[in-house]
Amino acid sequence: MTDFNDRKRAEEAKFAMDADTAFRVAARRNRLLGHWAAEKMGLTAEETESYGKAVIQADFEEAGDEDVIRKVLGDLTAAGVDIDEAEVRAALEAKSVEARRQFMGGA
Repeated sequence: MTDFNDRKRAEEAKFAMDADTAFRVAARRNRLLGHWAAEKMGLTAEETESYGKAVIQADFEEAGDEDVIRKVLGDLTAAGVDIDEAEVRAALEAKSVEARRQFMGGA
């Protein structure tokens, strides 16, 4: 019975670690996306950092990525940047890959 309990605890620890990793990668991806959007909007370095944090916060509005896409697309459009939803989704995907590489590389 001890072996079963040990295995159960190990699986629970792995699940918690995987969930934590996914959260950290998503937050990093959102910050990178925010920096990408800030560059397109011509924001200063301070404004870029602040905007990156705002994009991270936007991800807590609802499950999934729609809240992040909606925020970034809305802000870009309001700033007069000629962009569509497909471009924002493509950037989100590219930043997801970049965030995972950075996280796994320890950057």
